[in-house]
Amino acid sequence: MDMLIWGIVCIVMAIAEVVTLQLVSVWFSVGALAAFLAAVFGAGRTVQFIVFVVVSALLLACTRPIIKKVMCKKIVPTNADREIGSTATIIETVDGARGTGRARKDGVDWIAVAANGQIIPEGTVVRITDIRGAKLFVEPEAAPQPAASAAKQ
Repeated sequence: MDMLIWGIVCIVMAIAEVVTLQLVSVWFSVGALAAFLAAVFGAGRTVQFIVFVVVSALLLACTRPIIKKVMCKKIVPTNADREIGSTATIIETVDGARGTGRARKDGVDWIAVAANGQIIPEGTVVRITDIRGAKLFVEPEAAPQPAASAAKQ
């Protein structure tokens, strides 16, 4: 019966690893396989459980950091975020419903998306509120407010 339980745990953990690809379940799958082998050789339940915990923990502690370094791609930082708050000019009407919109910033054309979903006509000067990938999230630049008259007193 113990062999069946460890076999099921091993298979379930292997399936979980295939589904998630997070490099977590695989260590427990191998630990369950080791406990299965301990059960085959007649070890008691306590020994099987200890084998499962020790093998899983050792594999997790020793190999996960190495594999994460190899598999994780570093995000290359860009200077695009410095453009947030600056202005651009709409060169194609921004309309989320139609999926259109382009803006030009410093001679470079970007996909433009209205930050609040409104339609922004061509030629409008906009303020960049966010950048995600190759998309500028923009909103029309507020018209300058006339200065309050200092003569009123």
